[in-house]
Amino acid sequence: MSSIVSVEQVRKTYPTGLTALHAVDLEIREGEILALLGPNGAGKTTLISMICGISTITSGKILVGGHDVSVDFRPARKMIGLVPQELNIEIFEKVRDTVAFTRGLFGLPPDEDYMRELLTRLSLWDKRDARIRELSGGMKRRVLIAKALSHQPRVLFLDEPTAGVDVDLRRDMWEMIDELRTRGTTVVLTTHYIEEAESIADRIGVINQGRILLVEEKDRLMRRLGRKRLTLELAEPLTAIPEALAPYGLELSEDGRELVYVYDRAAERTGIASLLRDMGEVGIRLADLRTAQDSLEDIFVDLVRRRPENDEPTPEPLTTAEAPA
Repeated sequence: MSSIVSVEQVRKTYPTGLTALHAVDLEIREGEILALLGPNGAGKTTLISMICGISTITSGKILVGGHDVSVDFRPARKMIGLVPQELNIEIFEKVRDTVAFTRGLFGLPPDEDYMRELLTRLSLWDKRDARIRELSGGMKRRVLIAKALSHQPRVLFLDEPTAGVDVDLRRDMWEMIDELRTRGTTVVLTTHYIEEAESIADRIGVINQGRILLVEEKDRLMRRLGRKRLTLELAEPLTAIPEALAPYGLELSEDGRELVYVYDRAAERTGIASLLRDMGEVGIRLADLRTAQDSLEDIFVDLVRRRPENDEPTPEPLTTAEAPA
């Protein structure tokens, strides 16, 4: 699958010396849904801002559809739709007018059929003549999405799109994203709702401290890094783990009735057979057992806890107007 966005050795350093992104490389494939995960301050919004031409690049290159965002800004930006975190819309404008105005900014003529289709999909058609200030927070978020899709972009960036929105909007949004994928639109989203990324994304990217830790197919990532937990329910409680079982790294529950064994299911030998044998030898009898797989959230938390190699010292926070997102 060809790349529609190519980020090559991109670095962002602010005047104070704070480096928000460290030589980032990222290929975004055409027609995929990429979920970019990372803690607050990891560099997600900074990276998106540079791809969209909102923030300048200190060094490196970003191509969108083959257009360099620093040299061919207009054709590159025309291919992009952006739904930012902030509700930055003119509150006295009507819904229809603000969406049509955004479409016009990209040099496209009015298209009443597309306008009706777009606003209907976002449950905004009945509110088309309402002023923005009359809308709820969730409806304002829908207007932002409509503006981002007004010029029918090939790449849609959603920066924390479901933060603080209701369940109905969240459900509608994921249905719309799935529909966009079937039409060939590339979708890149950042989210704190990791279960959403797990359910909808084709690939997962993890960024921390301004560095991409990995970008991988979701299913492959889950197989490769997803550990399994074997919970052993004991017939009689233990007060301590026998010394003979120490090599297995077992965890004993507070009531002493369960032992938990964590293993890599992709390993050639999981160690389960030898564990059960050794438990029998020390006289531990089982009442039941069950297994559970690590979720994407478990994998994410484990990854971001690891400090990147060759990490640079972090200067004091910025006090200038240009602060990294």
